[in-house]
Amino acid sequence: MNYFRLSTVFFLLITANVFAQTQKPSAITILGYNHVGLYVKDLQASAKFYREIIGLKPVDVPDNLVAIRRWFQITPDQQLHLLLGRNEPVTNNDKNGGHFSLTIPKDSADAIEAFLKEKGLPYVRQKRFDGAYQIYVTDPDGYVIELNEPKVQ
Repeated sequence: MNYFRLSTVFFLLITANVFAQTQKPSAITILGYNHVGLYVKDLQASAKFYREIIGLKPVDVPDNLVAIRRWFQITPDQQLHLLLGRNEPVTNNDKNGGHFSLTIPKDSADAIEAFLKEKGLPYVRQKRFDGAYQIYVTDPDGYVIELNEPKVQ
């Protein structure tokens, strides 16, 4: 009888261990983001915009991808990838719709606004509820980019 109880307990422990190992995690652990990829219609025009207007540093692309890709550094561990292949226009190009946001230095909104005016680019500037400024600008494909000051303390 003791053998039966011991083997039953052993069986239950093994079954519980196997079951626990096969269960999917209840959440995905995210450490950050690696890159954002955007389909673009004109690779050269988009690359020029992100390099000369947004000020992102180009990253080398493998030789076999250089005709269809451009990569840019956002932060040391984050990149923007431009992917040639857009055939349809971006349709959700409203600042209250789909967009992505890049953090700008505190108190830089005036200088950025002057730069965008000088370049003749349309933009929207607004003050957030916490006093920080946001500037929305659209890239050549119609993607909306929010340039976002840090929270006012």
